[in-house]
Amino acid sequence: MGRLDGKVAIITGAARGQGAAEARLFAAEGARVVATDVLRTDGEALAAELGPAVTFLHQDVSSEAGWDEVVATTLERHGRLDVLVNNAAIYRSAPIAEHSLADYEQLVAINQIGVFLGMRAVIRPMKDAGGGSIVNISSGAGLRSTKYMIGYAATKFAVTGMTTAASSELARWRIRVNSVHPGVIETPMIAGNPPAMNEAMVRGTPLRRMGSVQEVAAAVLFLASDEASYVTGAHLTVDGGVSA
Repeated sequence: MGRLDGKVAIITGAARGQGAAEARLFAAEGARVVATDVLRTDGEALAAELGPAVTFLHQDVSSEAGWDEVVATTLERHGRLDVLVNNAAIYRSAPIAEHSLADYEQLVAINQIGVFLGMRAVIRPMKDAGGGSIVNISSGAGLRSTKYMIGYAATKFAVTGMTTAASSELARWRIRVNSVHPGVIETPMIAGNPPAMNEAMVRGTPLRRMGSVQEVAAAVLFLASDEASYVTGAHLTVDGGVSA
């Protein structure tokens, strides 16, 4: 316990699933957490459950003004910012010929532009704090992809590339930037998939099971903590061996 004592973290997409697991773990490890999401009811319930260590803010990560507001509020309430977890994302799956432009653009706005805006928004306060850690949640689909995932994979490959570029640029200010690449994780995001699709993904996983949100959160915690003080530009897979 106490691996994040004294640190202040923003976690996006924190109302449920992986983001909520990260918020719970970060708070348990001593961080003050600003949890953001578009799901206001779920986010407020999470903050009420976790107590004063966690503040919920409504946020659309694709909004530039929204990022300015979240960072300003974080600094006003806590005086510093040490960690950003760019977790917010959406998932769409369709054959290329049936993939609508609207869905593709929404994927880019949230999964890709949201990560860019988040990284850009925290540079100044992390410089002021003497460094920090940015953890971008990409996906196994950000390293390799398959059919029916052209839009989702495009955004997650973008997150992988942005992580590499930012890690090189921001290292001079002791701002570490890493990405996490979950495989098949049991979350609400994939609950809408046809059962046969999820079963096929599990069969293709060497450990032959879905991962848990707690397993992803543990990887994120490591990268956020000082235990990873010499780790930047890494792409950490949490995928049951799929990428091996």
